[in-house]
Amino acid sequence: MFSDTEPAVGAWVSLADPAVAEMVAPEADFVMLDTEHAPNSTAVIANQLRAIEAADGETVPFARALDNDAGAIKRLLDAGAAGIMIPMVESASEAREAVDAARYPPAGSRGVAGTRASAYGRDLGEYVATANDELRLVVQIETRAGLDSTEEIAAVDGVDALFVGPADLSANLGVFGQFDGEPFREAVETVLDAGETTDTPVGTLATSPEGVDRYCEWGFDYLVAGTDAGHIQRGATAMRERARAQFE
Repeated sequence: MFSDTEPAVGAWVSLADPAVAEMVAPEADFVMLDTEHAPNSTAVIANQLRAIEAADGETVPFARALDNDAGAIKRLLDAGAAGIMIPMVESASEAREAVDAARYPPAGSRGVAGTRASAYGRDLGEYVATANDELRLVVQIETRAGLDSTEEIAAVDGVDALFVGPADLSANLGVFGQFDGEPFREAVETVLDAGETTDTPVGTLATSPEGVDRYCEWGFDYLVAGTDAGHIQRGATAMRERARAQFE
């Protein structure tokens, strides 16, 4: 996952119906299930994880935590997420807190229990033995403070990838939505440079075809290509406009 030789393309899922996750999973290398800006409980995420696992292919299921909270991280991992994204990470200290919460002792402080991730305890020994190595932890750079500490964050042992949050980062820079502007481009270059220095993959979210082209050209290592809600809205708009044009 997140290899330089085979860039990963993911899908973003905010809608709660597990059918949505099931539909997009075969089209993605990984699916990011959201709990930060979506009203999704742990039970909803568990059902979405089941749907991804049932779909064709070998899509890797990720989940974004509500925040950098040990309890929130633990619940998503216990539900069976193979990777975790942490929003709004602003310092190396916060990155270390995320690593500690996501990994079993001695690498961290995650509690051990027979949950869905270990087949409800049937595979607990094997799961505990391998989970630390197999987990992928992604931290988001979304603020000026995070940008200023990007290289230190990326260098934290246990941080597997960085992720630029375009909406929040541009808002924090005072240029919300101006993704083609110089301030945002310079901020992205700072994160990409930190990733290159520390050998840490850097990804982002593209919410339009133009965004896909732009971020691939800029040199991101992996990409989330659109959101479920965005696909539905654009599809509905395009079909409506096409139909109306025929009636003119």
